[in-house]
Order: sequence, then structure tokens, then C-alpha cells
Amino acid sequence: MRIAGTEIPEKKKLAIALTYVYGVGRVKAMHILDKAGIAPDKKSVDLSTAEVGALRKLIEDDPLVDGSLNRVITMNIKRLRDIGCYRGTRHMKGLPVRGQRTKTNSRTRRGNVRHTMGSGKRKMEKK
Repeated sequence: MRIAGTEIPEKKKLAIALTYVYGVGRVKAMHILDKAGIAPDKKSVDLSTAEVGALRKLIEDDPLVDGSLNRVITMNIKRLRDIGCYRGTRHMKGLPVRGQRTKTNSRTRRGNVRHTMGSGKRKMEKK
């Protein structure tokens, strides 16, 4: 079953399987299943076509799911860059945005750049 451009696993319970869609967590998945009137412990293989249609409609009508959520996040980052605030400049430089230290522990944002101990120092002068 494919919803909002994401393949939903067949062997997992729907409450868990719906979290594969970007922007849908456990709580939102439970709300969607309640609105659709589907039991959360049902598997996606056991759904009828009407239930699949109801799920698809509820998820794709939500403005904060998948592609539209990515668009909103991208526009927020672009706005921060355009106004030139601190968070925007951190996004531009590819550094951590939320106050984390950068001397160590910023491998995710900076990439796995490891320098040897003496790589940034000047060469010793010969006497």
C-alpha cells in the first residue's frame, strides 16, 4: 500500500506502519486511525479498499505531511537566511543551529572531518 509517496509496510500494525510517512508520528497516526474508524492493531494487508481510501484521504489532506511539510521547513530556513539572523547564518555555514558545541560532537553537521593533532600548526623552523 502506498500513501503520500511512501510505501507502508504490510506486516506491521497500522499504528506503527503509518509512522513511515514523513510528518506522521505515533500520536498523529492514532488520531488518523480514530477518524477513519480503523482499529490500530489491524495490518495494512487486512484493509478493505474503502478503508485504504479513507486513510489516504485523511493523510493527504493534512497540510503538514510529506512534501508539503518539507516545503514549509525549507521556506522557514530560507526566511532565516534572508533576514540574516544568527540561526540563518549557521544554516548557511552548515554548522549546528541550536547552541551545540562545535569543538567536538558536531560530526553530523560538519561531516566526518577528522584532523591530525599537528595539521593546523605551522612548521617548526630549523636552527
